[in-house]
Amino acid sequence: MADRLAVDDDELKHFMKLLNKSSDSLKGLRKALGDATVSGLGTDDLDSACEDFQEDWKYGTEQIGEQTENLAEIIGQSKDSYREVDKALEEALKKGKHGRNGSGK
Repeated sequence: MADRLAVDDDELKHFMKLLNKSSDSLKGLRKALGDATVSGLGTDDLDSACEDFQEDWKYGTEQIGEQTENLAEIIGQSKDSYREVDKALEEALKKGKHGRNGSGK
């Protein structure tokens, strides 16, 4: 049974690592944008539009970063839960097999 139902721990760990790296990258991007100034680019309308864009971008990247971190955590929990269920199923199947063999069937 365990041969057919399997989760590749290495692949999940790699995926979680990529998600966390993406989140860190977004944090770096937000910091770089936060340090950039938008005043003096041109007209007052252009400066205002750039400032609005920067605020929206900051909010959006914060949300993406949080969701990415949450997804990495959920994947880790799912991996652990799957491992527990797989182990319990394997033990139950072994007990069932031993029970049948012990009853003379």
